[in-house]
Amino acid sequence: MMDIKLGLKENWQQFTLLVLVNILVGGMVGLERTVVPLVGTEEFKIGSDIVVFSFIIAFGVVKAFTNLVSGVLADKYTRKRVLIAGWLVGLPVPFLLAWGPSWNWIIVANVLLGVSQGLAWSMTVNMKIDLVGPKKRGLAMGLNEAAGYGAVGLTALLTGYLAAHYGLRPAPFYIGIFYTIAGLILSILVIRDTRQHARLESALVAQQNLPGEKFHKPDLLWVFRETSIKNRNLFAVSQAGLINNLNDGMSWGVFPLLFISAGVGLEGVGWIKAVYPFVWGLGQVITGPLADKIGRKPLIVWGMFVQALGHVVIGLAFFPPLTSGLAGSVLLGIGTAMVYPALLAAVSDAAHPSWRASSLGVYRFWRDIGYAAGALMAGIVANFLGLVWAVHIAGIITFLSGVVVLFRMKENNPRL
Repeated sequence: MMDIKLGLKENWQQFTLLVLVNILVGGMVGLERTVVPLVGTEEFKIGSDIVVFSFIIAFGVVKAFTNLVSGVLADKYTRKRVLIAGWLVGLPVPFLLAWGPSWNWIIVANVLLGVSQGLAWSMTVNMKIDLVGPKKRGLAMGLNEAAGYGAVGLTALLTGYLAAHYGLRPAPFYIGIFYTIAGLILSILVIRDTRQHARLESALVAQQNLPGEKFHKPDLLWVFRETSIKNRNLFAVSQAGLINNLNDGMSWGVFPLLFISAGVGLEGVGWIKAVYPFVWGLGQVITGPLADKIGRKPLIVWGMFVQALGHVVIGLAFFPPLTSGLAGSVLLGIGTAMVYPALLAAVSDAAHPSWRASSLGVYRFWRDIGYAAGALMAGIVANFLGLVWAVHIAGIITFLSGVVVLFRMKENNPRL
């Protein structure tokens, strides 16, 4: 029987393989960032912003509910099996995006993508947290999210380049076929399950009499209430996660249409769409360990404020369109890099190992509902007030979310 140990150094090989898998997981989302809204307006001639953004709403809602049950499924069927299931569900997605004959097929692709992401990304998060133990959670989440969102940015840039040179479809989606096949093969052949690591940590918590719930395996309804409402820290984290992804959902739909209408070319839009997740991803290599050193709360509060500033730069158009888009996207990326690993680590701090996977699922449910909320808000506001007002309103909401964290959350980093 394999000797089970906690720690990044002790498990670096499996950790590295999970980072590689998450690069492929993130790439599947990047596949859509630049091109799909333009497929709706230019190829299918859809005039309603809400209808165009419907693919993001479908993705966000389905991914959110999949996140909610992913922890329960992981505990029942093992992390590895759920990861493999995520890749199997995602196999048809690039084919539907490339050759779907109507907008309804794009919606179906995003339903499948939401399930796939909810299962696969959730498992890479849980498995890394299982491996490293309590001392390096911020670093683990920084590396995980850096890999995933770095791949989102690079893929968004690549699809913009391919679309500019070869058309909106099918060329930009060929890379998705590679992502799904490679991710499935790696998950089957080289990834090992990590549930025993979580059980070891739970046993160590009990032996050391550390703070935490003493009972084992509360049901999902209890965890949902605890994470969503009852626990002050988990409530503050959940609402911040929702608003953070509201920004992403809004920008996903609005930015390509807004900057194309301002005269920015497809490659320029690709750069704008790439910079946000690329800075977001790369920055977490720094902010993940920083969350372990200075605490989760400062990064969350100031990260939300920096994102709000990014909306101001884009919405008020201080510079020419391309420059405003790039500068604002850099600020959005920096702010998101600050909050993302800190939010995940804060959930792990507050949740006992026996129900941590379920609590992470509930947090990620609220976080990814933000995709749908951002797209829906943007569609309604854009129809009545114009695309730029969707940016303004997102900025105001983001600032208020940071204020909520400032007054509701208490630092719970075990190292501090």
